[in-house]
Amino acid sequence: MTSILPPVHPGEILREEYLSPLGMSAGALAKCLNVPRTRIERLATEQTAVTPDTALRLAKFFRTTPEFWMNMQASYDLKNKAAAIEGELAAIHEFEASGLAKTA
Repeated sequence: MTSILPPVHPGEILREEYLSPLGMSAGALAKCLNVPRTRIERLATEQTAVTPDTALRLAKFFRTTPEFWMNMQASYDLKNKAAAIEGELAAIHEFEASGLAKTA
């Protein structure tokens, strides 16, 4: 499973689409969210994942949804894992429903 573009970390979206346009630092956002500064700094520098707690706080502050942030994280994680186990996935044979005996 190859992809032309690498998966986008939610921290990149936070940094480029929210913090930079607002001229807001990670520390300022952390203060608004009532979380440790390092949590937002590590997220914005793509060193950590979005947690449900952080997703809820980001959603409230930016008027988005927690699902927006969690789905972004899930997509990032799935794409990275799929690339990491590409060979193993290729070796799995797909289920064939036509081979099942009918019970009725």
